[in-house]
Amino acid sequence: MPTSPESLHALDLIRTFAAEQEVAVEEGTRPGELVLTLPGENKLRTTCSLIAGGRMLSISAFVIRNPDENHSAVYRFLLQRNLSMPVLSYALDDSGDVYLTGQVPISTVDEEFLDQLLGIVLAGTDEVFNELLVLGFLGSMRKEWSWRVSREESLANLEPFRELLQRQEDEGPNTLSHESAVDEEDAVDNGSPRSEPAGEDDAEGPTSRP
Repeated sequence: MPTSPESLHALDLIRTFAAEQEVAVEEGTRPGELVLTLPGENKLRTTCSLIAGGRMLSISAFVIRNPDENHSAVYRFLLQRNLSMPVLSYALDDSGDVYLTGQVPISTVDEEFLDQLLGIVLAGTDEVFNELLVLGFLGSMRKEWSWRVSREESLANLEPFRELLQRQEDEGPNTLSHESAVDEEDAVDNGSPRSEPAGEDDAEGPTSRP
């Protein structure tokens, strides 16, 4: 557990702020770690880890899993956003999954800063989520769309991409086995439609690898 007055004060501030904003917060697995679950519009939830060290507050938020395709375009998009993003920047883990990470002096942590910080996290995850899906997972989404249409399954999680995917469907049928279908929330929460069962609950992002 953190023992410095600054880190203990920062953790108290985070807990209080989260409660006031009705943001889910729980103790992490690492010393001085709190894990916040931020609701979003495009990405239903973003898992954000805040670790209060002796002098620095470390931030890590899961953005999206390793893209299926078009890696160079995805990385170009992320690097260009890094140029204008304050405090945090995009990074990859050993598996190629994308995170927002950063560190700030723990002495700067107050309610106003936390409000700004979580706004930056949402701007870097929820606001760009659909664009990242199109860049890195379009092939998977096209297959999923065709499978759901052929089986008259719900298209709810793919509605934001209807025009794009319908255009592809009109160009020709795309057959797909049932095993490549995904759960409703997988496409929204994890980064893309995917064949293997996984959810954001399976990988809290900052606290364990997706």
